[in-house]
Amino acid sequence: MKIAGAPISWGVCEVPGWGYQLGPDRVLQEMRDLGLAATELGPDGFLPSSPESRRSLLDGYGLRAIGGFVPVVLHDPGHDPLTGVRELLGSFREGSVEVMVLAAATGVDGYDGRPALDATGWETLLGNLDRILKEAADSGGPLVTLHPHVGTMVETRDEVRRVIDGCAVPLCLDTGHLLIGGTDPLEIVREAPGRVAHAHLKDVDAAMAEQVREGRLTYTEAVGKGIYRPLGTGDVDVAGIVSGLGMAGYDGWYVMEQDVVLDGEPPAGEGPIGDVRASMDYLKGLSND
Repeated sequence: MKIAGAPISWGVCEVPGWGYQLGPDRVLQEMRDLGLAATELGPDGFLPSSPESRRSLLDGYGLRAIGGFVPVVLHDPGHDPLTGVRELLGSFREGSVEVMVLAAATGVDGYDGRPALDATGWETLLGNLDRILKEAADSGGPLVTLHPHVGTMVETRDEVRRVIDGCAVPLCLDTGHLLIGGTDPLEIVREAPGRVAHAHLKDVDAAMAEQVREGRLTYTEAVGKGIYRPLGTGDVDVAGIVSGLGMAGYDGWYVMEQDVVLDGEPPAGEGPIGDVRASMDYLKGLSND
């Protein structure tokens, strides 16, 4: 298994006011201490924007960048996302970042609400995904995937199916966001394994996820209350998903993500590193089975 980390597991997030933001030196040092060799980029500004400077920083911790989360407005007929995405594709290529993880952003900060999408919006969104996919293929990469995500224009089971049926973009299978949005991620693995090109592994408290779906908790509140659990301790069938992907020939990355909201700097050796270590131990156990 190719296992990577993600800054969001240390509470580093693009949403304004999300919580206390740890600095890159501590996050990268703890990734190295855990034995990780790869990470996703995190939000803008967390790592240097220059591919050369970013590579130099990561090299100092024995890490390399393998993916990056890119929220983009895809549904607005009056907005062409390709110009901005084209520049990012070049930056990813220059920095040898393998996977661009798109999210269908609403156009406002945060993930606690979203507008309804009409037929024109859906036609625009799906068309833009195919345009970006073609641009990436024509220019030599990176791999482009779409990340179904709570609080974006692709969240629910019907919306995920609409993407699968309506365009060619591969998926980033985020096991937590899918479950919270009402999709069993194992269903995707069984029915459309060939569409899975990248994986974010999360475990989730299903009862709390239901509260989010019903509007009794916002997404941000749920994360603050611990909706995400170390792998193997929640209600996602992580073992079944990893096994199913393996049998289907999946050879992409497994990125560990347990989103957290921090209220301050944890003491040295404490904080998110404990949950990430527990998740790593769980994954190592699966790979040895």
